[in-house]
Amino acid sequence: MNLRFVEAFYWVASLKSVTRAAEKLFLTQSAMSSRISTLEDELGVLLLDRTDKQFRLTAAGARFLVFAEKMLALHRDAKSEMGAGSTMAVVMRIGAIESVLHSWLIPWLEKLRADHPGLELELTVETTPILTDQIHRGTLDLVFAAFPATADGVRNHAMPSMEMVFVGHPLRHKKRNYRLDELADMELLTFQRGSQPHITLLDLFRQRRMEPKKVHAISSISAMVQLVQGGFGVALLPRIAAQRLTGFAQLKVLACDVPLKALPIYASYRSDPTSSTVDTLLKSAVEFAGGSMPARAGTKKGSAKREKKA
Repeated sequence: MNLRFVEAFYWVASLKSVTRAAEKLFLTQSAMSSRISTLEDELGVLLLDRTDKQFRLTAAGARFLVFAEKMLALHRDAKSEMGAGSTMAVVMRIGAIESVLHSWLIPWLEKLRADHPGLELELTVETTPILTDQIHRGTLDLVFAAFPATADGVRNHAMPSMEMVFVGHPLRHKKRNYRLDELADMELLTFQRGSQPHITLLDLFRQRRMEPKKVHAISSISAMVQLVQGGFGVALLPRIAAQRLTGFAQLKVLACDVPLKALPIYASYRSDPTSSTVDTLLKSAVEFAGGSMPARAGTKKGSAKREKKA
């Protein structure tokens, strides 16, 4: 039995789409369909129900999926035991939100390149909803976002959260401490509408029955920093991400009388019975992020070990 055909069926069943599985394995849709048909001929049963447009496994397909996962995992373990899997020579598609990009992602990728020279990366920087949709569709292998993905077969791992701070211009914001009602009278900048920081900021004022003067939704951290430098307003940003940007020395962190909710970060991924690459990268990311960011209350490194299925 050709394991490539078994792998094709596994991803079709996991992603619930021939098209998505073809994208995952870098195949044409016709080549993917051909592999499934050949496997069905060899097994003597239909694995996919093709009676309508809605994806559905047959009863035989559901049974064979259990065997397919075991076969692929056994093949992976055998290669690893014999030493064939010691060098990663694969393409990994990684996605991240801007906050992760501007904090620990780039130095982590540099470490990956040194540790695994055979690893080829494809990097996508997008918003959390887009990233979680792409991990659901199988077009990304590992994403770092502000919310966990909820698709079937996707796992989520809590990463160290990020401390959020208000950042202003030192010549315009000279006070040492600011009350929340004082900040409400300023023009505020944070991430795009619907993002976790945007929702958290609005909730912060609503809980205290305050109405902020203006809240500007900006998708770029570097753009927010430049706007603050130009005297446009006050930005709510992850401290570590802002500090890594050129020009942060000309800005000022504004102490607030109300504690700010940290930005949660989740790694979302699909288990791959054919390869341990995702598991290796996830372990590396957890260790690297935990060492590159200071532990905050309620976000100890130990919390990053909690893993749950979406």
